[in-house]
Amino acid sequence: MTSNTPLSLADALAAGPVVLDGGMSNQLESAGHDLSDELWSARLLAERPEAIVEAHLAYFEAGADVAITSSYQATFEGFGKRGIGRERAGELLALSVELGREAARRARTDRPLWVAASVGPYGAMLADGSEYRGGYGLSVDALERFHRPRLEVLAGARPDVLALETVPDADEATALLRAVRGLGVPAWLSYTVDGDRTRAGQPLEEAFAPAADADEVIAVGVNCCAPEDVDGAIRIAARVTGKPVVVYPNSGEAWDAGARTWTGRSSFTSEQVRGWQDAGARLIGGCCRVGPEAITSIARSL
Repeated sequence: MTSNTPLSLADALAAGPVVLDGGMSNQLESAGHDLSDELWSARLLAERPEAIVEAHLAYFEAGADVAITSSYQATFEGFGKRGIGRERAGELLALSVELGREAARRARTDRPLWVAASVGPYGAMLADGSEYRGGYGLSVDALERFHRPRLEVLAGARPDVLALETVPDADEATALLRAVRGLGVPAWLSYTVDGDRTRAGQPLEEAFAPAADADEVIAVGVNCCAPEDVDGAIRIAARVTGKPVVVYPNSGEAWDAGARTWTGRSSFTSEQVRGWQDAGARLIGGCCRVGPEAITSIARSL
């Protein structure tokens, strides 16, 4: 945490709502950066790290209390495909946390600020959209072996929390919960969902259950989903786990894969946000297509 107040994120969540940032990719694209690459925003860790600092800073100054790092799609395997060796890849993973810290240092605010190290699912490394399907055909043990080395490097960079995010499959969540054991850094677990089920089709009651007994997990919820799917997920997560709930859905716009463009318009409203808070959400922000203006609106609503 970067602040004069030595407050953990878990303590802050116990005290009241905390504002998450919005989408990293849309903020980078709005600044003119091309992300049409398998590494997505992770490519800029190597090529334009200052751009990532500026994106984090825009969200902090918009009212976000937590910055999620640009490591969602950063993996040893993904970097390896681009000819980046393991040592350099590890340095880039750690750099993602330091860039969040740098933005917090530059932010013109006295409120506590935290950095969450993003850990995307196995499908994010494949860069073929399979994080929205799950069911990769891998065992829980194989998924744990994939995630653990990256988690160890990110934990070693000392973020305030590990964001196990956009998880499409309860089996992968089980692997991630195993992989964070003993790392000494708290985590939140966030599924991407379709209605009241994970993208892989498991009921959320079953999917959230393993997090209830995971001491490392300080919040459980959903992200990268339609805003309309949030209300039901909040109630299920709170009931099943008894932990604070994290929610950061997409804007509500739809992606047209044929035209490669977003259609429709944002369905975020301040009434929705207050409703999520009333239902038990404590860590609230946005994912794809949610920018600084929306985060300012969320901060005001809370």
